[in-house]
Amino acid sequence: MIVSNMADFYKLGDLVWAKMKGFSPWPGKVIEPREGVKKPSKKHCFFVYFFGSENYAWIEVANMKPYFAYKDRLINANKTGPFKEAVEAIEKFVIENNVSVPDSTVNDLNHTPDSTPKNKKDKKDSSRKRLNSSSPGSAKRARAEARMKDPSITGSPSTFNSKSQRVSILLDRPVHIQRPDTPPLDIGSVSQTLKDKKIEPSPLKFGFLGLGIMGQGIVKNLLNSGHAIMVWNRSSEKCSDFVSAGAKEMMTPSDVIASADITFSCVSDPQVAKNVVFGNCGVLQEMTPDKGYVEMTGIDSETSQDIAEAINGRGGRYLEAQVQGSKVQAEEGTLVILAAGDRTLFDDCQSCFQAMGKNSFYLGEVGNASKMNLVLQVMAGVTLAGLAEGMALADRAGLQQKDVMEIMELTSLACPLMIEKGKAIIEGGFPTHQPLQHMQKDLRLGMLMGDALELPLPLTAATNEVFKHAKRLGYGEHDVSSVYIRTRF
Repeated sequence: MIVSNMADFYKLGDLVWAKMKGFSPWPGKVIEPREGVKKPSKKHCFFVYFFGSENYAWIEVANMKPYFAYKDRLINANKTGPFKEAVEAIEKFVIENNVSVPDSTVNDLNHTPDSTPKNKKDKKDSSRKRLNSSSPGSAKRARAEARMKDPSITGSPSTFNSKSQRVSILLDRPVHIQRPDTPPLDIGSVSQTLKDKKIEPSPLKFGFLGLGIMGQGIVKNLLNSGHAIMVWNRSSEKCSDFVSAGAKEMMTPSDVIASADITFSCVSDPQVAKNVVFGNCGVLQEMTPDKGYVEMTGIDSETSQDIAEAINGRGGRYLEAQVQGSKVQAEEGTLVILAAGDRTLFDDCQSCFQAMGKNSFYLGEVGNASKMNLVLQVMAGVTLAGLAEGMALADRAGLQQKDVMEIMELTSLACPLMIEKGKAIIEGGFPTHQPLQHMQKDLRLGMLMGDALELPLPLTAATNEVFKHAKRLGYGEHDVSSVYIRTRF
C-alpha cells in the first residue's frame, strides 16, 4: 500500500528526524508553531523544534522520518560534536518523560512498505535485536540510563550534565558543577566610555541576532547611543529587557532582515551561524539588494566565505566583523573589531562600531578578519593554559598564589589578560566573561586553519586537549580561567 496522505503520520509531540537543505537529518519534536511565525507556502509542513541547537523551523513531511524507526540507521551518520549533543538531548528527553518506543517500525514515508516476506523479516528483526542488545553501545546506553535514574549518582537531571558527571565521578571530583550566576545586565546604565565618545547615531535601522554574553553588551551600547534596533534570540525571554529599553523584538531571523537595513549576527559557533542564515525562517529568505549582513560570530574563513556567497547571491552586502574582548569589554564598549568584506557596508556601520568598541580595522577580502581573529585566539588560549599550569605548579609546590600574582605584576609577564584570569583562578568562582567552550572552539578552528596551510601547531594542539578535558569535566560554560581545574588535578 502506498501512503496517500503522509501528513496524517505526525501529530504534536512526535519525535522525528527532520532534514533541512544543506544539513544532515537532525533529532527534533513536532510542536505548535510559535506565535507570529509566518506559515510556509508549501503544503504538508510541520513546525519542528530541534534538540541541541534549540532552533525551530517549518519542515516538509517528505523531509521527516519517525525518530525511533530510523534511530539505528541515522545515529552514526553524523559524527560532529553538535549532533552528538543533540542526540544526547533527545535521549535525555525520552528518559525523563518516559517516552515509550513504538512496538512497530514505521516504514519510510517516501517509499512503499518493505516487500520482504514477513517470516524472513521477523528473523532479521530478531537477529538485529539480539545483536543490538549485546553490543557495547547498547550496554553503555543502559549504564548511562541507570545513572540518570539514580539520584545518588547523578543528582537532578535538570542541574547536571550527565557526561560531565560520569567523568567527575571517575576522577573523584565533586559532581555538583554548576555554572556561576551571571549578574543581570543594567541596560539603562550608560558607561562613561560611551558618553565620552559622543556618537552621532546612523539614521538606518539595525537588526541584531543573538543575545548571548557578547550580544547583550553590544546591543545595550547600540541602544544607549541612539540607534534603532530590532532583536531576535532563540529563547525569547532574553529580549524582554531590551524591548523595555527601546528595542523591537522580532519572531524570526527573516523578520529582522525584512525590517532592518543592516543586520548583525552574534551567535555561539559556525554551525549555528549557518543555521541562522540557511535555515527555514532564516536570513536568506528576506535578503535583497538593499540589505546588509554583518557576521560577528567567531567563525572560520571557510564558513564566512560560504555565508558571503549566499548573501551576495541574493544581491545583499556582506561583512565579517570579528571581535576581540569579553563580556566586560562588550558592556563598556571597548571591543576591538576586525572587519573584512564589503567596504561600503563597513563605512555604513561606523557609528555602530564606535558604540561597540574602541577601534575597528578593515582587513580587505572576506576571510581575513576570521583568520586574524583565530591567530589572536590561538595566542590567548596557549597563554591561558600556561598561566593555569604555572598557578597549579605553584600551589603544588606550596607557594602562595597571591604572591605569584603580586610578583608577576611587577615583571614583563604583566598584561590585562594574565592579571584578570590569574585573579579569577585565585577566587575560584570562574564567573563567565568568555565561555571556556568558545575558546576551545577557536583553538580547534585555529588547528584546522593550520592544517589547511600545512603548518604544524603542536602547542595549539596540546592546549586544545587541555581545554577539551576541562570542558568534559563540566566547565564548558564557565569562564576560560576554569581551565585551571584541568591543570590543578
